[in-house]
Amino acid sequence: MTFKGILTRPRAAALATVMAAGLGALAMAAAEHASNANPPATFRYASPDESVSRNTFAPVVKKVLPAVVNVASSKMVKNPMGMTPGNMEPFFRQFFGGEEAPFGSNGRGQAAPQQLEQGQGSGVIVSPEGYILTNNHVVDGATILRVTLSDKREFKARVVGTDPKTDLAVLKIDAANLPTVVIGDSDKIQVGDFALAIGNPFGLGGTVTMGIVSATGRSNLGIEDYEDFIQTDAPINPGNSGGALVNDHGDLIGINTAILTHGSEGNQGIGFAIPVAVARNVTDQILRNGKVTRAYLGVMSEGVTPALAKAFHEKEPAGALVSEVKHASPADHAGIEKGDIILAVNGKPISDNAQLRMLISLMQPGTSVNLKVLRDGAERDIPARLEEMPTETAKAGSEPENAQTGMEGVSVEDVTARNARQIGVPSDTAGVVVTAVDPASQAALNGLRRGDVIVEVNRKPVHNTAEFEQALKRSEAETLLLVNRQGQTVYLAV
Repeated sequence: MTFKGILTRPRAAALATVMAAGLGALAMAAAEHASNANPPATFRYASPDESVSRNTFAPVVKKVLPAVVNVASSKMVKNPMGMTPGNMEPFFRQFFGGEEAPFGSNGRGQAAPQQLEQGQGSGVIVSPEGYILTNNHVVDGATILRVTLSDKREFKARVVGTDPKTDLAVLKIDAANLPTVVIGDSDKIQVGDFALAIGNPFGLGGTVTMGIVSATGRSNLGIEDYEDFIQTDAPINPGNSGGALVNDHGDLIGINTAILTHGSEGNQGIGFAIPVAVARNVTDQILRNGKVTRAYLGVMSEGVTPALAKAFHEKEPAGALVSEVKHASPADHAGIEKGDIILAVNGKPISDNAQLRMLISLMQPGTSVNLKVLRDGAERDIPARLEEMPTETAKAGSEPENAQTGMEGVSVEDVTARNARQIGVPSDTAGVVVTAVDPASQAALNGLRRGDVIVEVNRKPVHNTAEFEQALKRSEAETLLLVNRQGQTVYLAV
């Protein structure tokens, strides 16, 4: 039987009163027993020092932040819109001071050919005498540079030297006894290490973000001529350029320089920093000579894919495959040959062509190096003496018209004066021109392009379509092509 429908409100209230009285008595007895069994509670409060978490980067930031500065640049640029209040919509005119102070005008209501453009970036003090390291793109073309320290002092800065190929620049301000950053060792960082980015995002100044080292040795991104970037997910935004990337000890490991945005102007978790080893080399040369001089080996090279490793009888896809040796270059004098794979320089393993290029560029002209080379499946040591890099020039060209000869998925024709001019190669270039490539063919998937000139098949020269067809008939399942692409040669395994 339940109480539902039986207990009326008065009787239920009376019963509740009796039960409450009994429970109250029990509670008083329990409390009296507890007071006899346990002493009054005593609380311990943290001291001011103990209340601060020990899991913090605050000491690191306190050490580094004074050495990171804001860099403001001003330069005159062309006025592409020719805006004056007279040709603006009325809604926009109110923001530019009326007819008396037109935006981008010469003061008489006429469009000025130039206008003042201002930018914000960051920099790192590397010397107490006032030398500051930053990105070249932060100061490029600037007519006025002003540096603001963490203590709000402002100084006019001058450019000591720049290196556009690595996007680095050195500035000087007239100050002394400045706080400096500790130079770390970027060669020892590992993926997963903590990383702090410190700089001036969106002009805010003195901003610190945290992440990890996401990758090292990032290259072939098309950001700079020489790339060996540290990748980090520490948030980097516009204005962070030239700022510091430090480790959990506060040592400088990189100079923040670029972000991957995919159409957004802000951080996407993929940022890049120039390793401090590169920055230190460039800074030393600028301070010593006023410019950067690079060593030169004289080869064109490419990374080794698994298909190329198999074609060249290499156990693993590593090293830099030499696709061209410049005439009378240090490599030519040393006996390096087309088709060699450079595995190491002075005992340091080479993972790909970008690493080889960067490593050589950081050396001084006149340096003697020992190259470990794989040739015809056998390793050998070849000494070479580097020279100063000559002025680099780029060759341009257009693609040839299509033709109807060739092999499965690929059409070729003989090199003529006309098509050689179109694709940017000398008219006496030997080989066959690729005039069409089926996008679904294996050749296209492996990198062969319309406009390429095939000069070798399986390490044997071909001079015309007849020789090309004969070489293909002798070829096995996989064909090794040497291709001249607008003056540069690359190997392709098809």
